[in-house]
Amino acid sequence: MRPPLADALDLAPHREGGWYRQTWVSPETVELPDGRVRPTATLIYFLLAAGESSAWHRVASDEVWLAHLGAVTVELGGSGRAPADDVTRIVVDAATPQGLVPAGVWQRTVPSDADALVSCLVSPGFDFADFELAAD
Repeated sequence: MRPPLADALDLAPHREGGWYRQTWVSPETVELPDGRVRPTATLIYFLLAAGESSAWHRVASDEVWLAHLGAVTVELGGSGRAPADDVTRIVVDAATPQGLVPAGVWQRTVPSDADALVSCLVSPGFDFADFELAAD
């Protein structure tokens, strides 16, 4: 069921879990070392409704998480072939309104008892071609 805040912000289901909508794409581009071109940055809303979490995944760019509502706990599972068992946790909330997920690091969010809304700024800009879900 689509959460009320997802309706209000016109958010769609995300492949990793949760709800999102891209809100900005930089008009400037950068050429990556492999020759692909990406915007210099992109920005999304990302909502986790109470009890929701995201699957282990990683992207090829740095992500800065920015808190708007509630708290998101992000587990970082290293940059190996699969997420590590020993994780580092960052909390993005009113007390710590920014959190960094470095490029290529496995990440997932864990459930909370309240809705949480963040923005994710990705640089170089996000593209699903650079997104990897962990094997089950």
